[in-house]
Amino acid sequence: MTGQVIFDPLVPWPVLWTLGALALAFVIFALWRRFAGWWLRALAAAALLAAVAQPSLQREERRPLSDIVLLVIDESASQKIADRPDQTAAAVARIEAEVAALPNTELRKITVEDGAKDAGTLAMTVLSQALAEEPRARVAGAILVSDGQVHDLGLAPALPAPLNVLLTGHAADWDRRLMVTTAPAFGIIGEPMTLALRIEEQGEMPAAEAGRRVNLAISIDGAEPETHVVPVGQDLELPLTLDHGGQNVVQLTVETAEGELTDRNNVAILQINGVRDRLRVLLVSGEPYAGERTWRNLLKSDSAVDLVHFTILRPPDKQDGVPVSELSLIAFPTRELFVEKIEEFDLIIFDRYRLRGILPAAYLENIRDYVLGGGAVLVSAGPDFASAESLYHSGLGEVLPARPTARVVEGAFLPRVSKLGARHPVTEGLEEFSPDGAAAGEPGAPKWGRWTRYVELAEAAGQVVMEGPDKAPLLVLNRAGEGRVALLASDQAWLWARGFEGGGPQLELLRRLAHWMMKEPDLEEESLTATAEGNVLTITRRTLGEGGREVTVTAPDGTSTQLALRELGPGRHEATYAAPALGLYRLSDGDLERVTAIGPASPREFEAAIASTVPLEPVVGPTNGGFTRIEDGLPDVRAVREGRPATGRGWIGITPRNAYQTTDIRTAALLPPWAFLLIAAGLTLAAWLREGRR
Repeated sequence: MTGQVIFDPLVPWPVLWTLGALALAFVIFALWRRFAGWWLRALAAAALLAAVAQPSLQREERRPLSDIVLLVIDESASQKIADRPDQTAAAVARIEAEVAALPNTELRKITVEDGAKDAGTLAMTVLSQALAEEPRARVAGAILVSDGQVHDLGLAPALPAPLNVLLTGHAADWDRRLMVTTAPAFGIIGEPMTLALRIEEQGEMPAAEAGRRVNLAISIDGAEPETHVVPVGQDLELPLTLDHGGQNVVQLTVETAEGELTDRNNVAILQINGVRDRLRVLLVSGEPYAGERTWRNLLKSDSAVDLVHFTILRPPDKQDGVPVSELSLIAFPTRELFVEKIEEFDLIIFDRYRLRGILPAAYLENIRDYVLGGGAVLVSAGPDFASAESLYHSGLGEVLPARPTARVVEGAFLPRVSKLGARHPVTEGLEEFSPDGAAAGEPGAPKWGRWTRYVELAEAAGQVVMEGPDKAPLLVLNRAGEGRVALLASDQAWLWARGFEGGGPQLELLRRLAHWMMKEPDLEEESLTATAEGNVLTITRRTLGEGGREVTVTAPDGTSTQLALRELGPGRHEATYAAPALGLYRLSDGDLERVTAIGPASPREFEAAIASTVPLEPVVGPTNGGFTRIEDGLPDVRAVREGRPATGRGWIGITPRNAYQTTDIRTAALLPPWAFLLIAAGLTLAAWLREGRR
């Protein structure tokens, strides 16, 4: 129990102080005049002021509260290196035993995991949260078991007590790490690009290892690595060339030396998208017609496409008597386009083209060879394709996916996506891009307009993704050698562009078709892809086949996991996988293989793996705490006075807070007001009598 005097004045404090000043002035005057009872008058004035101030005695009953010690345990990835887990466990056990032996002291344990999105070790954030949950008046100290590599020092709290760090690791540790300083997010296919990197050495390097040249292996998509011998401690620029579009997983690996602290930072994994510089398209229109501009507008609207467009306005066999010198038409540069520069084009489109002697047979055979070697040809067929002048009757016909029957069907019909087309990325979900116009034909038909003509095809090879009346082939896709060919057996797609019967998704269809021809990875009908968000892989398998699918995931440590994929839609199967660690993962379903990476190019936890006091010194120093290496021995825990150093040889300190909880408060007046008045009157009378007798 404790007590103290409190006041509850009858007047405001400024008035009371004024009265006190007047009383003091009168006392000084009495002293100056040498009144014999001046001191009695002073006591009387004090009694009157005390009566106005109303002093009371307040008594409190208090219950002592225990002190709290915060123990923050770093369990991030860098704390799992070498024997650090054992050091951490031993330190935690020692602190628990020491604090338990202290009187009236409690221990709060908090663990720190890896920060989300490669944020590193957020020990100060966790310490701030723990401090906010406890009364500051009870916190006697904080102890951090860590390697000292903390990445949120800017969030360090203002501690009311010492912070001590028990440092894991060993003073003799050394490490070598690979650091990618600059890496592009995408690269041009077939063109060299540059990676900027550096190999750093940390800690006390052995004489045999310090500064020597090391082997650096580079692998793309898990292929056989290419090895370079590179220096250490220098900025390096490494050339790299991508050979395919889409995601390329590049793995850089530095050889691991004997005695090195960890090899986790000897590997960097980059995911670089391969893109084409410019998609070069050659569009040859056999003659002007209403739908000619549909192809041109589509291709010109894509900023990534360089379009070369020729329309044959005057065939060589036309005899109209106009002198050649008076013609303003450009001669068709056939040799330049189809012999000298044909390999520069990614796609050749023949729109209602027919054989009229403009392209010699040898040139058409050259186009066929261009397809077999990896090129792409798209034929948009009109009535000419069913005639004797059809491209099918040239050397190019050897790679076309269907044969014309010489029959052209006139009359309105509704194009439909075939059963196979519902699974193919070119036509999958095409109905979603349809306008809101009324559907033509029977109920359940696609909500797009009809076409009015198609060329009858036979012996269709490849993939029929769209059909005409009676399931006749309308759009046929196929592979020929290393290249691709497509045949659209109608020249009426432009009706959709003009809004006929509500129009249709002609831009989406033709865009997908053109990009499938140019081998865009997103439009591959047989593909195995994976995207990572955090440590969760989303695996997607696209296929034209039916039935269930499974995929085998091989982790960086070689362990395999079999996953069953669920079908989310026609031809699309998906599964999720929680990756247990950072690194390169291999996916396989028996037909396709894929590699993908979990984690950043250089995880922050391993940027500096050597245990160090340097990062935490600005935080620990102001609290009078310090650092103790666990390898030098586990410390005792002592109580020290506030403001004194809280660390020493073989011990660390906490500051007892002597906090308490008030359970009861009692207040009683020192004297009743009439007693003060009686005392004041008595003193005044005594002063008068003394002065009168004198």
